[in-house]
Amino acid sequence: MNITRKKNIINTSHKKSGNIATFLMLSPAILFLLVCSIYPFLWIFRYIASDYNGFTANFTGTRNLVRMLNDSTFWGSVLHTFEYAFYKLIFIIPLSLLMAVLLNQKIKGTVLFRGIYFMPTIISTAIAGMIFGFIFATQNGILNSVLMTMNIIDSPIKWLSSQSIVMASITILAIWGGLGNYMLYFLTGINGINEDVYESAKIDGANAIQTFFRVTLPMLSPVMKVILMLAITGAFKDYEAIMVLTNGGPGNRSNVMFLYIYRLIFGSSGGTSQAQIGYGALLSVVAALIVGIVTAIYLYVSRKLDDVV
Repeated sequence: MNITRKKNIINTSHKKSGNIATFLMLSPAILFLLVCSIYPFLWIFRYIASDYNGFTANFTGTRNLVRMLNDSTFWGSVLHTFEYAFYKLIFIIPLSLLMAVLLNQKIKGTVLFRGIYFMPTIISTAIAGMIFGFIFATQNGILNSVLMTMNIIDSPIKWLSSQSIVMASITILAIWGGLGNYMLYFLTGINGINEDVYESAKIDGANAIQTFFRVTLPMLSPVMKVILMLAITGAFKDYEAIMVLTNGGPGNRSNVMFLYIYRLIFGSSGGTSQAQIGYGALLSVVAALIVGIVTAIYLYVSRKLDDVV
């Protein structure tokens, strides 16, 4: 009995020491999360019912809420965000998957091309916006010059100043900037598939297309869910490159919701508009709720599809 009791005491002490070690290792990350994420989010709630310009805060009751409900610019930016996210997702996910499959082949030079396609993800979004500003410039722009040289177009296209084309321009920028990132995720998932599965498919006589749709895609299902969730939340939060490339124009056509909120909180460029932190804080909470609801719907639908399958 004494020996058993001593063993239990030793096991308990080992568990306690293990729990303490685990807590100590997690404490920096927990502290970082509290200070940099949770506290700022809670701080926002102090001013959602106030007229706050960074110096003084005056309680306004429901005035910000009424203003939000009647703010056509904000709700227009929400629609533009959904439109932008839709265009980005329908192109970037298939393209990144295709590139991952092609670059997973055991062909000389694939490592080099992986680096080339991944390089845009490490470039600053502001620099990327400036680069594409030169590419999409109406006069002396690189893209228009190439298209006119190839006799594809007769006159320059207003990539950034036409309301009917500007959404395509910022979508191209988004695809260029994010393609390598999602490609890397897909490559990781493909490399995790057992080679024996492909060997079995090859023995059964499956060609490359059949192997892709009947082996690779089903086996990538868990990774695909994570990638889609990251892509959805990332698309809804994009605004930096758009701010540099179009600044929300022309006529607010490319004005997404987080760009609109940024302008409210930090003021317009040139100091023409005063910071409206109180109203921007309310819109930040609403935008977070919108992203959360979209993510929750996606997770619910994906879980239901798993149950059906």
